Amino acid sequence: MKLPAIKFPSWRDAGTEARLLLIGIPVFIWTMLPIYHMFLFAISPKEDAFSGKFWPDHPTLHNFEIVFRQQHYFLRDFWIQFWNSIVIAVAVGALTLFIATAAAFAISRLRVPGGRAVMNLALFTYFIPAAFLAVPMYRTMGNYGLLNNQWSLILAMVTISSPYAIWVLKQASDKLPLELDEAAIMDGATTLQLFRLVYLPLMMPSLVAIGTYALLLAWNEYLYAFLLLSRDTDITLPVALGNFLAADDSPWELLMTTGFIYALPPAAIYYVFRRYMVGGLTAGAVKS
Repeated sequence: MKLPAIKFPSWRDAGTEARLLLIGIPVFIWTMLPIYHMFLFAISPKEDAFSGKFWPDHPTLHNFEIVFRQQHYFLRDFWIQFWNSIVIAVAVGALTLFIATAAAFAISRLRVPGGRAVMNLALFTYFIPAAFLAVPMYRTMGNYGLLNNQWSLILAMVTISSPYAIWVLKQASDKLPLELDEAAIMDGATTLQLFRLVYLPLMMPSLVAIGTYALLLAWNEYLYAFLLLSRDTDITLPVALGNFLAADDSPWELLMTTGFIYALPPAAIYYVFRRYMVGGLTAGAVKS
């Protein structure tokens, strides 16, 4: 019996991996440094917050207790504001997915007349920075009586995220084999069944990526949330974190603790959906 030959990595492959490591390791360290310093602030007493040490002499979880129990003036509505952020982010993600998925299906699979032109016109809105549209958006929401209403922020973020989401899903949809649609139609599938049974399963990795993008866009938004919402019980947590900076003696250890807590849900979302994020768009769709 002839054993298969063992292939050893070449010097060229080893050199490529070494170069990637030389680039990747510094980038990884530079990326993790702010997170590490945020964690140091979170476990440091107030008097040791700016000590500059690699590790605090007396690490403590007291800051987390203060935040969770809302034992500071700036944290009296912490859980309400945290819930506001969750509701708004989930609503923006769901509405963006619904709009973008339906639009991409209509443009790419149903070939609706004028669909591509509408998509391109929507993309032109990105030539104007979102910050420049904040004041017009504020006036528009005021005209419709939506100021100090969470729907104003939800609609504003859906408006910002939808053009890009439609474009990405349309490009992903174009890669799906048309033979699958034709086979489903020959089997008697309606347009709704084609959308639900063929299109959505094949687009799942892209849908997860776009849903995550829209959710995180709303989760981290500050400017629009600051302009459109004003009551302490309506604002999101990023706006509440900005209020920390208004004090003469800002409690930086509490600010960093709250920020560290606020960063955990996005990390959890990526961990749960990482398999879909890296999955192929048509994995298993066509037999070779």
